[in-house]
Amino acid sequence: MATFDVVSEVDMQEVRNAVDQASREITQRFDFKGTDSSVELTDESINMASSSEDRLGALRQVLEEKFAKRKISMKVLDYGGVEPASGGSVRQTATLQAGINSEKARELNKFIKGLGLKGVQSSTQGEQLRVSGKKRDDLQAAIAALKEGDFGLPLQFNNFRD
Repeated sequence: MATFDVVSEVDMQEVRNAVDQASREITQRFDFKGTDSSVELTDESINMASSSEDRLGALRQVLEEKFAKRKISMKVLDYGGVEPASGGSVRQTATLQAGINSEKARELNKFIKGLGLKGVQSSTQGEQLRVSGKKRDDLQAAIAALKEGDFGLPLQFNNFRD
């Protein structure tokens, strides 16, 4: 049987480079002078802080531009709410989404079963989804349908085997 894996991975080196570039840009741009704006990368999130909400929005835009330049999907970022911080400043955290949680895996399984492709089955294996089928063409149709669908996660397709 032919199989492939559906995964949601983030290239942390590219994320680190994008955050570093955004940080460098905000220290050099005139419109960020005196706003105490900052972007920091932790293990699972990106912390942003600035003096006002509009500067925070501009900071978010700079970060997203750097992500786009490095071909990192925006679906990786899950923005939290804007929180007030000390001194009248504001901060926001963007969590990095990696892996397919059980709720999304159920949604993907249901979607694949709903395609009605004969002989195509899917099963959850940790933070990935294994899709198997008798015909290679059916699996390629499943990949095409998954690429068209919007599940709120960046999906990659690995280990296509006959």
